[in-house]
Amino acid sequence: MCCTFSRKLGLKPEAAGFGVVVYGHSHVPSQKVTEGVLYFNPGSAGPRRFQLPVTVGRLVVEGGSVRGEIIAIDG
Repeated sequence: MCCTFSRKLGLKPEAAGFGVVVYGHSHVPSQKVTEGVLYFNPGSAGPRRFQLPVTVGRLVVEGGSVRGEIIAIDG
């Protein structure tokens, strides 16, 4: 994942000092830490597609650190 983002962004997020990369369009909620960077996709809160869950995301920043939460929306 990180290599794909590096090519598309034209930089390495960890070298640029990024703590988080937020991305989407896939409708697939996910989060993964690679080389100290949180890659976060909140999924999709719109109509259900492709049997995927309906979700939203929240980034929580506390004490100089960040974590992601993916929240399923019943419906």
